[in-house]
Amino acid sequence: MSTTHPVITLDLVLDRHTAKDVLRAVLHSILFHRLFGTVKAKTFEVLDVTMPAVDDEATEQLVDQRVDTFWKGIEGGVNKRGQIIVTFSEKKPKKSWFLVGEEEVPWEEWMINAEIRQPTTERDRQKFNADLATALTKSLKTMLTHTSSETGRAAVPLITVAQGISPFPYRITVKVNGIEIP
Repeated sequence: MSTTHPVITLDLVLDRHTAKDVLRAVLHSILFHRLFGTVKAKTFEVLDVTMPAVDDEATEQLVDQRVDTFWKGIEGGVNKRGQIIVTFSEKKPKKSWFLVGEEEVPWEEWMINAEIRQPTTERDRQKFNADLATALTKSLKTMLTHTSSETGRAAVPLITVAQGISPFPYRITVKVNGIEIP
């Protein structure tokens, strides 16, 4: 698949106890760094890692819904791997001979590859949680590095509409075993 927009990949290995909280925190952190409207901030504390979040009811509902969809898809399958993809787009005039309208053209995509594993002993759990905290810190650093880099800033189209929480449409999709789950 050829893309002209940046695709940022975050790889996470999760356990059943913290998976939903970690995924919510990561999604909120991505949105916090990429919603350019008036955003009220809050934080998530996950495994002693403080992550920024968006304090907006509609955003929280969307994130919760997509995390629940991911969890149900993972729970029902044999393969405990999946993806949550956040796509930011801009609306452009549709280029066609006979049709007039707009189309959404992606300008950035965040791909969260998540795998569920279960530690068996208490010692394994402690190491697992430490590794997951490190992965969360690395994910947050990736977000900060990308969004503040020249590439990350150049990916953002001109903001022409300044209403609402985001001047750009965004979509969160869930895939399990390569199949998109509605």
